[in-house]
Amino acid sequence: MLEIGSEQAVSSNSAPQATVVQAGRQQAKATLVTIATSLGIAILTVICSEWLARGSLIDISDYMLSPDRPGLVAAGIIFLLLLAGDALFGRAYQSALVIVPLTLLPAFFSGQKQLFLSDPLYPSDLLFGRQIMELLPVMVAAKPFTAVAISAATLATIGILAYLFVVSWKRFPRLNGISKLGRLLVALPVIGAFLSLMDATSYSYLRDRLNIIPMMWDQQENYRHNGFLLAFAFNAPMANVSAPEGYGSDAIADIPADRVPASFFSGRHADVIMVMSESLWDPTRLSNVGFSPDPMPTIRASQSGNVFSPEFGGMTANVEFEALTGFSNAFLPYGSIPYQQYVRRPLPSLATFFESKGYTSKAFHPFQSWFWNRANVYKSLGFDSFSSEENMPAMEKRGIFASDESLTREIMRVGDDTAEPFFFFAVTLQGHGPYEANRYASNTVELDEAVLSPQSRNTLATYAQGVREADKSLKTLMEWAKKRRRETIIVLFGDHLPPLGTVYPESGYMPDQVATRRAPLDVMKREHETPLVVWSSKRGVQKDIGSVSPAQLPSLVVKLAGYRHPYYTGVLGRAQERFTVFDRHLLVERNGKTQTDWAVNGTTLDPTIRDLRLLQHDMMFGNQFGVERFFPEMTDRLPDPSS
Repeated sequence: MLEIGSEQAVSSNSAPQATVVQAGRQQAKATLVTIATSLGIAILTVICSEWLARGSLIDISDYMLSPDRPGLVAAGIIFLLLLAGDALFGRAYQSALVIVPLTLLPAFFSGQKQLFLSDPLYPSDLLFGRQIMELLPVMVAAKPFTAVAISAATLATIGILAYLFVVSWKRFPRLNGISKLGRLLVALPVIGAFLSLMDATSYSYLRDRLNIIPMMWDQQENYRHNGFLLAFAFNAPMANVSAPEGYGSDAIADIPADRVPASFFSGRHADVIMVMSESLWDPTRLSNVGFSPDPMPTIRASQSGNVFSPEFGGMTANVEFEALTGFSNAFLPYGSIPYQQYVRRPLPSLATFFESKGYTSKAFHPFQSWFWNRANVYKSLGFDSFSSEENMPAMEKRGIFASDESLTREIMRVGDDTAEPFFFFAVTLQGHGPYEANRYASNTVELDEAVLSPQSRNTLATYAQGVREADKSLKTLMEWAKKRRRETIIVLFGDHLPPLGTVYPESGYMPDQVATRRAPLDVMKREHETPLVVWSSKRGVQKDIGSVSPAQLPSLVVKLAGYRHPYYTGVLGRAQERFTVFDRHLLVERNGKTQTDWAVNGTTLDPTIRDLRLLQHDMMFGNQFGVERFFPEMTDRLPDPSS
């Protein structure tokens, strides 16, 4: 009896222990299941983000599985974020309802952006989300059915996410304190260590071993090799601009100045009108498409050369920045937008230069003043006033955009009312894409082609009509200038090629819908040149200017007006004598010789390019050591350093 009683006692004591062990095993199994599921969600999220960003499944398997590509690293980071997020929410899988949409949405926008522009989505693009919203009406008009489908899908997705979030509080597995602590102890240190690797300006042994290679000089390859998520993260710190090697007061002092003082040249007090025409390009470059009549006879007869645009299909403000300041985007981080990110203090420009010569300076753009931050930027660049949609007379419209003719007549009206010499800078709007078929009541330019689809033909017909009206507006402006007593200089140029979509590959002009960023010179010219007109009412067309970067336009304008300037005709002028194009990937010498990847290949910079880079950094980000020598007109505009 005693033995039996003892055995029963042992059995009754071991039963709770077995229950505890079994419960522990079940808990461990449940934990492994949730972790494995989170890992699966992370891998699927990366695959979907790459699919959305690339627009196809091509190369994704190689990205995820190749030991030379960091696809699994990207999945690992998403996995760790899911673990940490679940710990904070207190339930398994709940963070996926936040992290997955926030991952896939930018990837989708990146894929859509690349349908119209050359570049993927950059963090800086998020700075002008309001501008995208303002352009939605024309996008809807161009593709109404697509817009309705996207809107419906967006609303459905929001509804589903909201429903799942409510349901998740009731049905998703709750995490106990140990599980939450364990997830945080594992995830947070690794995430922190990973963030320390994302400084693209410094070498990292671990990053190199993980095959994460920041290719900031070639963003297409950067996004292809590293994937959308990692490349997007690399670009996040792009607003931090480091000083060029050797920058300092001694380096600025060593830059040679003109031997003849700029004040020796008094100029002719000619009026100057610069017109940056939205998406202006010569459509007759499409060799297998005929146009009747010629959509740009005035521009063709008066063409001085071409502008070699650093952009394609958009990013107008970057071209405008170069044309007004004589500074180059080639010296700034890839994907940056100076108007949005860097113009935070008074900067020299053609406006400040001409004002120092007794001119009044006015800017014109028939859209809202906040667009591209122009209201603030124009103040920083020294314009006396800015005429925008808010304070302009009502403009005639082409579609939803103000017509070039209306803007031209407003420029002439203000010019007639201005007694003193003036510098006017205008940005047109009519040529903005997309080019919906019903923008014009009738198209007066007929197309002769047999290679385009109906949609592409409609797009090109609308665009050609816009070019014809832009050409007529230039003719009106020139005829007005000829009748004026004071000499009038007119400079007109296109900011970039238009986003014509399938017109380019269907016509054989380009293999893709967007231009390349790195290619031989003939290809780059084909995909980046826009017409340039430099004309004087007294001196006629300025011929044989060739293909020049927008940053070189201030030098041409100042010289034609009869002035000299330490920077515009001095430092910039010397660089212009040697190089015609300053592109991020391509320097083109006057003799046609090219230097590729000059900014990143470690070679010694040509002294003229080095001086441009030093002075640009000095004025935009540095201590402005060179103000008195190279930008004397700015001395009264800058804040007192002692204040």
